[in-house]
Amino acid sequence: MITFVGAGPGAEDLITVRGQDLLKEADIVVYAGSLVNPGLLSLCREDCEIYNSAKMTLEEVMDVMTVGERSGKKVVRLHTGDPCLYGAIREQMDELEKLDIPYEVCPGVSSFCGAAAALGAEYTLPGVSQSVVITRMAGRTPVPERESIRSFAAHQATMVIFLSTGMLKELSAELICGGYDPDTPAAIVYKATWPEEKVLRCTVKDLAETAAGEHVTKTALIVVGGILEGGYERSKLYDPSFTTEFREASVPSAKEEQKETAPGSESEKRDREER
Repeated sequence: MITFVGAGPGAEDLITVRGQDLLKEADIVVYAGSLVNPGLLSLCREDCEIYNSAKMTLEEVMDVMTVGERSGKKVVRLHTGDPCLYGAIREQMDELEKLDIPYEVCPGVSSFCGAAAALGAEYTLPGVSQSVVITRMAGRTPVPERESIRSFAAHQATMVIFLSTGMLKELSAELICGGYDPDTPAAIVYKATWPEEKVLRCTVKDLAETAAGEHVTKTALIVVGGILEGGYERSKLYDPSFTTEFREASVPSAKEEQKETAPGSESEKRDREER
């Protein structure tokens, strides 16, 4: 069996328990050396074969994994964060399927979750944003035109932008052209959850200047949106005036109170009769 494992956002103790166990049992580990915390490799046995995929092609990675699996060895392909985001695992899984080699995926904590924790932020705030756009700038590798930063910015939803720290001037311009006010709050989270984590708060127009001031050039996420400000509506989930599947409303809602006190309401009629 070949297992794709999410290493988590950076901190060694943010890999899942299942992921830890798989690393401890592995005979071969192929890890994304440019992003995965190398401290996680201390979980591996001394006789485990370890390969750094940052120096390998897809073909070389596949050779290591397939030869190992056919030799009866347990193989772990260790990706940063959760492998479903910018992990390039689909092409690996397709190759394994062609070869009739079984595989499974052990999910991990994505760095966009680590960034929210570092910011003390909730990406989905009532009355502000109920959607999160996870995307990146077009660079050496393109993105579909329909998924440009500019087109997503028009929605004014929370945006979490990967792989774009080296293009912050262009990113600011695209966000503003797409509809964000230049003073929209933004944040740069460098190496979320790592010991060297940095949280830099700024505005959309100041992204490049802020990063330059702290010498941040890579390995950072950009968060943009009103959720980084203070205002939002109270959630209905725990509102005492809101009935859910598990509890009945215990107080009248604001609309019900307005109706009760509106001119000509039953309560007003009763008051007049009593007087």
